[in-house]
Amino acid sequence: MADASQSPTADLLHDLVKAALKAGADAAEAVHADRRALSLGVRNGELEEVEREESRDLGLRVFVGRRQATVSASDLSPGTKARLVERAVAMARLAPEDPYAGLAPEDQLARGPFRDLDMYDPSEPSAEALEAAARNAEDAARAVPGVSISEGGSASWSAGDWRLVTSHGFDGAHRESAFSLGVGVIAALNGAKERGSEHRAVRHLSDLPGAEAIGAVAGKRATARLGARKIASTTAPVIFENRLATQLISPVIQAMSGPSVARGVSFLKDRLGQKVLSGAVTLIDDPFRPRGLGSTPFDDEGVAVERRELISAGVINGWLLNTASAAQLGLQSTGHASRGLAGPPGVSGHNLHVEPGQRDLAGLMSDAGTGLLVTSMFGPSLNPNTGDWSAGVSGFWFENGKMTHPVSEITVAGNLLALAGRIVVGSDLEFRGSFNSPSLLIDGVAIAGK
Repeated sequence: MADASQSPTADLLHDLVKAALKAGADAAEAVHADRRALSLGVRNGELEEVEREESRDLGLRVFVGRRQATVSASDLSPGTKARLVERAVAMARLAPEDPYAGLAPEDQLARGPFRDLDMYDPSEPSAEALEAAARNAEDAARAVPGVSISEGGSASWSAGDWRLVTSHGFDGAHRESAFSLGVGVIAALNGAKERGSEHRAVRHLSDLPGAEAIGAVAGKRATARLGARKIASTTAPVIFENRLATQLISPVIQAMSGPSVARGVSFLKDRLGQKVLSGAVTLIDDPFRPRGLGSTPFDDEGVAVERRELISAGVINGWLLNTASAAQLGLQSTGHASRGLAGPPGVSGHNLHVEPGQRDLAGLMSDAGTGLLVTSMFGPSLNPNTGDWSAGVSGFWFENGKMTHPVSEITVAGNLLALAGRIVVGSDLEFRGSFNSPSLLIDGVAIAGK
């Protein structure tokens, strides 16, 4: 973790903020992002693409009264910085007034020294090493009997530094790395084709599963889907596998976004403090999970972050707020501001996860008896005002708690709040990304088939 002591980058940002104030801004913040990345792809054992990135970018947000403007640049020369300041202040003077625009309140800012979250691994795999990993993953997937076509393997490495300086005294920085490996293949049987893939991303190279294991999983997923058939429309229990169960909860998180609530376009806008999900659902947001893909010592406005129970036994405890949405709702920021360099902050979670229940996937299937196990989902649709939801899915039909055959070309639908109120949570929680969930069982779901 980089600290907030003086450095060339810190000097650059402090100078930029001072220049903005001198040019007429009442307040300002400057952000610097430094990124290095290497990624490549292979197909059928041959190198297909290589992409290398080295970038340094600067963002400046200024306030003139309650007017604001944001500008960005990748050229850090003195002339560009001067023009950046001049343009930002001129734009802010012409911008419409926003009664909620402003820097985060000083009493909510994070103060150093900041917690070390172990987000940076200095390893820098060579192009040859990444190519070998991608090729090995593809070879392992193609070696699975029944796999006939490769959609390619990919491997990447990236590292970056991010720093924020504000005119009211905040100076914070963090450093992070990421390593990823994935492969996709197609299996064929009697003219029918089915896809399977696996992809993993981690902060530390040592945490990345082996290429052979990733490839084998992708191949087996493809071949397991062979012989998929349509089923008749029905109503039955549906289990959403842990790898995609977050897609069922994601619309709830989006509806808890402060900007959505403030604009009145959230189906949860009048449900704060109410039980809207099953009592089995407790949702945690933990920005301090070591090596987490969503970990951070402070949010993108410099506000202090903390571990929160966003949902406790189905009850909505609060919204995800940045400074502007908090001001609009008469509340305080919850430390969920998220921003790039070219615009004002939005909102996002950190490391989200649904707390696990007591039954593993086999136990959920046994409890349900007969129903549908969803293993892939595409095209989910949600009415943000009513909560009506539907998604195209595929997976496996099971009877008497045992899988019988794969199914495809079906749709599941219902009112999301009604569905979420009947969730049974599994025990198979696995931390794979910044949002994770165990498998989720819902009884009596409408399934549209043939």
